[in-house]
Amino acid sequence: MDVIFGNLDLWGEAIVNTLLVFVVGGLIALVLGFIIGAARVSPVPIARAVGTLYVNVVRNTPLTLVFFVFVFGYPALGLPKLSNLVLGILAIGIYTATYVAEVLRAGINTVPVGQAEAARAIGLPFGQVMGEVILPQAFRSVVPPMMSVFIALLKNTTVAAGFGIAELGALRASVNDAGDRPGNPMEVLLWVAAVFVALVLVLSAVQRRLENKWRIVR
Repeated sequence: MDVIFGNLDLWGEAIVNTLLVFVVGGLIALVLGFIIGAARVSPVPIARAVGTLYVNVVRNTPLTLVFFVFVFGYPALGLPKLSNLVLGILAIGIYTATYVAEVLRAGINTVPVGQAEAARAIGLPFGQVMGEVILPQAFRSVVPPMMSVFIALLKNTTVAAGFGIAELGALRASVNDAGDRPGNPMEVLLWVAAVFVALVLVLSAVQRRLENKWRIVR
């Protein structure tokens, strides 16, 4: 246990940064993914084209390269300075949004076409059709795959360690570099793995709760 109690400052910073990247990046992915997913099924051809282009380009780009573009490419453009943590959050959020969009699109396709047609027949615009008729039903059906996307997002936060962000994936190097700190890199890796397992179990519990709740509503 010395590897934990002897490095509480490092563990605290790493866990907070990991949760920040996960939570804020997840919110960005959810909002942007909803927009892109709606665009993918939009009756407007240009919206479908933009959504398809975004998904195909970003999803097929390695996450490490997306981080590289944000962390090193953004400052080169002379734009307002942002910390690596903020840039990492943007990178992982924008990347994960493609998976959220595809999961949501699959859920939208499970809703009978007649419901959208009936909503349009009574004069509802596309935004209301999506927001009040289609998306509520689609989101219920995509809870399991959506939670899988967020579990993958949680594990992908370790990529941030390679770009100067002090999260859980970076702890091994921190303990290794500081000779006055107890523990060794292997012990750190084992505890980091245990933390991720615990976080995934929490997400799995949330998934079961949502499934049970919405199954009753149905």
